[in-house]
Amino acid sequence: MKTTLTISVLIITAAAAGLFLRLPLLHHRPMHTDEAVHAIKFEKLLEDNSYVYDKFEYHGPTLNYFTLIPACLLSQETIKQVDEFTLRVVPVFFGFCVIVLPLMMIKGLDRFTGIVAVFLAAVSPAMVFYSRYYIQEMLLVCFTLCLIVCGYRFTQSRKKVWIAMAGISAGLMGATKETFIIAIAAIMLSATVTFFSVNKKGFRFKELCSYFRVVDILLFLFSAAVVWVVFFSSFFTNAQGIIDSFATFATYFNRAHANTDHLHPWYYYLKLLLYSKLSTGPLWTEMFVVLMGLAGFIFAFRKRQFVNESKSLLRFIALYTLIMTVAYSIIPYKTPWCLLGFFSGMIILAGYGISSILSVNSSVPLKTILILVFIAAGVHLGFMSYLGNTKYASSPANPYVYAHTTSDIYAVSEKIKQACKASQAGEDTVIQVICPGNDYWPLPWYLRSLNNVGYWNFVDEKMPASPIIVTAAGVYDGQNDAIEKELINHLFAVQPRGQIDLYVPLFDDYMEIRPLVEMRGYVTKELSDEVRGQLDAIKSD
Repeated sequence: MKTTLTISVLIITAAAAGLFLRLPLLHHRPMHTDEAVHAIKFEKLLEDNSYVYDKFEYHGPTLNYFTLIPACLLSQETIKQVDEFTLRVVPVFFGFCVIVLPLMMIKGLDRFTGIVAVFLAAVSPAMVFYSRYYIQEMLLVCFTLCLIVCGYRFTQSRKKVWIAMAGISAGLMGATKETFIIAIAAIMLSATVTFFSVNKKGFRFKELCSYFRVVDILLFLFSAAVVWVVFFSSFFTNAQGIIDSFATFATYFNRAHANTDHLHPWYYYLKLLLYSKLSTGPLWTEMFVVLMGLAGFIFAFRKRQFVNESKSLLRFIALYTLIMTVAYSIIPYKTPWCLLGFFSGMIILAGYGISSILSVNSSVPLKTILILVFIAAGVHLGFMSYLGNTKYASSPANPYVYAHTTSDIYAVSEKIKQACKASQAGEDTVIQVICPGNDYWPLPWYLRSLNNVGYWNFVDEKMPASPIIVTAAGVYDGQNDAIEKELINHLFAVQPRGQIDLYVPLFDDYMEIRPLVEMRGYVTKELSDEVRGQLDAIKSD
């Protein structure tokens, strides 16, 4: 009875720590470009009840559809009413699920292993940071872990409900992100190798085939197919989406090599996890998890059983983690959040590694020292997670911050809104945003309350100059200089005589939308005087 109570308290404490690190201040970090893109994509579904899968961009539809739930609960019917909490609470929920899902395999992992894995997942800086990121990655990790859990529970009970749930999980994986095929391949290969490694009768292909009955396989495929069709057809309103869901793989196979902006060396993910330190920031490392995960991997293939665990389950997780790590390291296209796929496996292995190390050592003083080291490492991970949500939420000193929007975006959007407020047209004031390479994100999110904002990657000479013009000046192979020259020519040389307005800078200080990408704003002198007059009136009051 005391043991059960202790375990319950530990699990509740870990879950509470996970929520404490994930849920508060969801509005604190500026919206990343990818978050803003998905948010604006959600607008059409929210306001027009319409979603069309795009085989070239944006990934799968699950993120959009699941966002309808908090929007509905908060009675938000337009994108202007939606805020960062509504969006980011979705990955928070699935990130929390990733924390507690290993508990459904606790008989195979051993209680201590499961509890430690829950704690590590709760405080891991990578897991916490991307649980607050409005992108698909945490959903994919959650559904993948669901597939593993349901598959394991099916092998233990042979109940059809688990194989059906496994199929639903696989369908949700496919409807979330195209890279799900890497995880599916890793699961299939790991399960096959594990089966033969623990099979005392040796290599028997027929025995492997007979393990899963035809009816079970068909139930799995049917469940997955139903989910796939429902989501990609936009709930049976867009049959083309089903076809596009297969055609998209050609796009992503090409992108894995062609997009030079995200090409990184094979050790990129490991470096992020092991060591990161800028002169202006603290030491970031999850080396403890990686090292304990390596220990867990070694113990999983030892013949001696140190704790009361299932060797087949742990060997499967070890092989799955290894295959995923190698696969993502080989693929040249890398973004930091993709490491979550294999890091979730490392966390479970780390729990087993810690449990096995403590089991090996019988000395009480040594065990005490080891436990204190583990606690100190956990406190450090939790503190880094806290800093990642607060002081370093968008700082380059945080290794998980990637081409992130700077906090200047708040001043940029506020200046634009002040100018609109001073204008007679108000929220209907025409605004031109001209950025090379369509590099104006996440401005569409921050300017969503304004009604007449247009976005271009060139100066349209047919378009009359608007009272507010915003441009980007960054590293674009000289494109920014060309845009500046074209804009000056458009404002002062092309406009008809008598219709030329004098433009002045909108921003008083240097503003960046992202590191090395400067935002420049221009406003007519007349409107600038109106803005200044309103601000002076406010100060005098």
